[in-house]
This record gives sequence, structure tokens and C-alpha cells, in this order.
Amino acid sequence: MNVIGTVGLPGSGKGEAANVAEAADIPVVVMGDVIRAECRRRGLDPAQHHGRMAGTLREEEGDDAIAARTLPRIREAAAESDRGETVLVDGLRSTVELERFREAFGDDFTLVAIRAPFEVRAERLDERGRDDSDSDLEALRERDEREIDLGLGETLELADVEIDNTDSLAAFRERVREVLGVEDADAGETPDAVDADPEAPEAGGDGA
Repeated sequence: MNVIGTVGLPGSGKGEAANVAEAADIPVVVMGDVIRAECRRRGLDPAQHHGRMAGTLREEEGDDAIAARTLPRIREAAAESDRGETVLVDGLRSTVELERFREAFGDDFTLVAIRAPFEVRAERLDERGRDDSDSDLEALRERDEREIDLGLGETLELADVEIDNTDSLAAFRERVREVLGVEDADAGETPDAVDADPEAPEAGGDGA
């Protein structure tokens, strides 16, 4: 099994990397789906309780709770895939999660850091306009600090591969395909839309 995890600050391009993988028929497992599923199981609205539920799971089951709950989803996705055993995992945020995945998959796990400057990410989020906080620079800075304090900054530094997402969208897609081992130049093409990040948390939330 070849498991590729992505880590990056909001607006860096994790969502577009997932789009490229899906277009190449590589399954994508989103870690935040674990939290949304638990919210629904407890009768809570994921949009309102996402961040709180992430904290609750960590308190109840340990700091690696979300990674632990994601492991069977990864194995299931690989088993059901027609493309092979490569799986993209979207949404690592801490060194504890990284350690859990490396323990589970060993050398078959690769962490990819996706980076882009603050100004570039802010512009993308503003264009996306998912909620009011996307256009609030101060809110984005606070969100960055919150993510970094939770361990995302250190996790970025421990990545096996880095992708600099400051060039064109086409160049970024090509680099992602290279990391995924997708040779078809047409694979992964999606409409030239804003570089979205579907795993970005709701305002004030924790995308975990």
C-alpha cells in the first residue's frame, strides 16, 4: 500500500491536490470526515460543532484519536480502489497523527507538505469566499497561529516531500501528479477554479 498524506495551512492547496488525485482515480480519505461522522452520530451539526468534537475525541480517545479512526478508512479505500493501492490522506495536523500513520504504514507512508505564502493563501481564500472569515486577514492570521500551535508547523517541517504552490495552477497539478506517480498529463485536470481547500475548518473550527 502507498499512502500519501498532505499537510498545509488553510488555502495552501490541499483541496486541489485531492482534486488531482480523485481525477486520477486515486481514492482520497479526508480526516475531517471522521469528526463530521461523529457529530452526526451524536446528533450534532458538524458545521457548528466540528472543532469542539475534534477536541472531545482527543480528550476521550487520545491525541491520535482522529488518525486512529482514519486508519480503517484508508485500508478500506485501498481495498476498493481499481487504480491500485495508492491512497491520498487529506488533513494531517499534528506530529502525533504523523507518528500514528508512520507506525501503521512504515516506509509506505509519505508526508507531503504543501506551502504557499500568507498573501497568496489569503487571496485564494478571499476569492473562494466560503464564509466571512475567508476575507478577514486578522482571522486568517489567528487561524494560522492556532493550527501551528496545535502542531501543524512542526508537522510541516517533518514532511518527506514539499510542494511550493506559488506558481500556476497547471504547474501545481503537474507537481502533484508527479508525487502521486500519475504519468498521464491529462489526469487530474479540473476546471480552472479557485484553488480550494475542502478540508479547511468552519470559522473558528478545527479541521483536524
